[in-house]
Amino acid sequence: MTLRGRLTAAFLTVVLGPVLVGAFFVGSAVAAVDRSRSTERLAVAAAAVRTSVDALCQQLRAAADAVALTEDRAAAAGQVVSRGLAAAVLVTDVAGGVVHATPGAPPTPWRDCSAGVPDAGPLRALAARVDLRDAAGTPLGTVTAAQPVDPAFVARLAAVTGVAVTLLDGPETPVRLRHTTESDGVRDAVLAAAGELDGERVVGTPDGRYVRRVGPSEGQPLPLVLSVPSDQPPGLYAVLVAAVLLAALLAVAAAWRLARVTTRPLVELAGAVDRVARGDLTARVPVRSRDELGRLAGAFNRMTRETGTYVAALTSSRDQLRGHLAVLGDTLASTHDLQRILRVILHSAIAATGARAGAVLLVDAGGTLVAQATEGLAGPDDRPGPVRVPLGSGVVGAVAVTGEPRRGRVEPSAVPPGEPRCRTYIAVPFAAPGDGAAARADGPAARPVGVVDAPATALGVLALYDRLGGDEFDDDDLVTLRTFAGHAAVAVDNVRVHEEAQRLSLTDPLTGLWNYRYLRESIRREVERASRFGRMLSVLALDLDLFKAVNDTYGHTAGDTVLAEFARRVRGEIREVDLAFRQGGEEFVVLLPETDARGAAIVAERLGTAIRGTPITVDGPGAPVLVQVTVSIGIAVYPDHGSTGQQVLDAADEALYAAKAGGRDTWRVAAVARVAPPVREIPVPAGAVSPDDGLPRAGAHRELPALDGAPEPGLAAPGGGASSGPHPPRQSRGR
Repeated sequence: MTLRGRLTAAFLTVVLGPVLVGAFFVGSAVAAVDRSRSTERLAVAAAAVRTSVDALCQQLRAAADAVALTEDRAAAAGQVVSRGLAAAVLVTDVAGGVVHATPGAPPTPWRDCSAGVPDAGPLRALAARVDLRDAAGTPLGTVTAAQPVDPAFVARLAAVTGVAVTLLDGPETPVRLRHTTESDGVRDAVLAAAGELDGERVVGTPDGRYVRRVGPSEGQPLPLVLSVPSDQPPGLYAVLVAAVLLAALLAVAAAWRLARVTTRPLVELAGAVDRVARGDLTARVPVRSRDELGRLAGAFNRMTRETGTYVAALTSSRDQLRGHLAVLGDTLASTHDLQRILRVILHSAIAATGARAGAVLLVDAGGTLVAQATEGLAGPDDRPGPVRVPLGSGVVGAVAVTGEPRRGRVEPSAVPPGEPRCRTYIAVPFAAPGDGAAARADGPAARPVGVVDAPATALGVLALYDRLGGDEFDDDDLVTLRTFAGHAAVAVDNVRVHEEAQRLSLTDPLTGLWNYRYLRESIRREVERASRFGRMLSVLALDLDLFKAVNDTYGHTAGDTVLAEFARRVRGEIREVDLAFRQGGEEFVVLLPETDARGAAIVAERLGTAIRGTPITVDGPGAPVLVQVTVSIGIAVYPDHGSTGQQVLDAADEALYAAKAGGRDTWRVAAVARVAPPVREIPVPAGAVSPDDGLPRAGAHRELPALDGAPEPGLAAPGGGASSGPHPPRQSRGR
């Protein structure tokens, strides 16, 4: 064979081989993915069917129980039917005689929800039966609640599952149709496929649908058939064949053209170039002449020698850089400035690998990867806005979920949404140290601390884009990036441990409220804010009444349960801007920013109602018991009752003692001890006059008498806020 023939054959083999393999792979992959997706959809639909049928059976059992537990069973049955809990209720005696039956009952037979695999025969309704017994346990009869299994019921199942649902007339073969949501064109094919099924296998139909049977089985007595259409694009194989033929024609034409213009020196040069492209920098081309091709061969040989020298120098420099970065990682792990740490790590990673840009993304509370540090992503080719990638989406999202690093090349038009535009990329996941990463086959040394396979432990992803020079990232870059990812993991873990330690030092471990230490800091801060902006700050001092009796009667474990539930109710009755603290024991404090005495009184009344309204269940000596708990509350307002936080807190304590002395389960407002400043009377419209409840409004500075906690008309109107003036809306946290 001539050189032209060999070149042509080689070119066709190189070009057409991958095309054929790719076409076969695409066709097989599309078919496999289509079947896998359809099987998964049918599995989810089958689970939804079982859940729906189980929910209906539970509803029928509850309806039958409700009728069985009443004396007037006829009236109860009518109410059950009128409320839609069951379509019909049948009450029978021991002998099976009908005692009462609601009108409009579906035709028999009824299929019992608790039955195992049903017998052959038609199915008209699902039913749940409850035995009637007297106090001595003697059977009196049964109560049966039924719901018809009709086309509307099948349509509801189809709406819930998102697939076509067919109800068979019985489990026997051949199958007979009862009700279905299938179209007329595919109904026969679906029934024929269902007749070949046993168990929960999935089969396909000639018209491109996937079919699965569900039931009858224990707890699910309905013989159902589910089907979904295939998602495979029509004419896929014809398109693949046309693409292969077109590629073959183009390859033949290109091979013929190249074979005509190619000479032996060029073939040698092409072979040498291929070797260099694969990383072999020892490749040389023989210089056979002094013409242009000879000069080209000489220039190629000089280029490969110089490139080999450069690569050796770069490899040595990279090894030295890795040693410096190991020391740098120890230093960075000792600081808590996370943003600075991530920027340093990213900058060093970009410098070590020669990347154009990069980002460090961390998983936030909503399950989204958010860029915490970026470099080089503000160019004209990048998309505007911060980098935010949902878990499992795109390259970095898949890396975070699977725990497997990735590198490769991507066309700019095919970049996943939310990720920067690039031509080459490399991404490595990282997690908290000690999260159980599995070692790879190449040994523990190849996997630094913090780089893991388990997707559940991923903290984030370190990603680099577009290696300068146009080359793709290689395995050495992957090892380098793993080192930086390990440093990022240590840094993130250190910062989170530090933040958790700070949180634990400021919260009460039993109730989850802020502790006394944070109370001193918060009341000082809130008083300064109120003074700066001319606002009021209300302080509530709360104390559980007779709490010692709870501990003495039921034990300290029960007392802890009461304290935790009390704290939960307090959180549920205050706004998001309000602060709740456990001062110690059964004493609590609530700070209400921008709230006057009237607003504080509304909150106090609401808290008292929430505490006394529902007893708290605690573990008694033999069985759980209900403990009735009440609370006494003292109210003080800055600046009416003090010019410092401690003075206002002391005034609230004094008001709390007054509430205790006044009979407990009430609230009191502290008496104003300071002298009111001189004021000048300004006439105002009658509509602005304060109500006659004695409570000051925001901005009013006058002496307040000690007030009872007795509810007054209009004081605790439903939905009222904590202040009579404008304030942020109350949040329903902790309910």
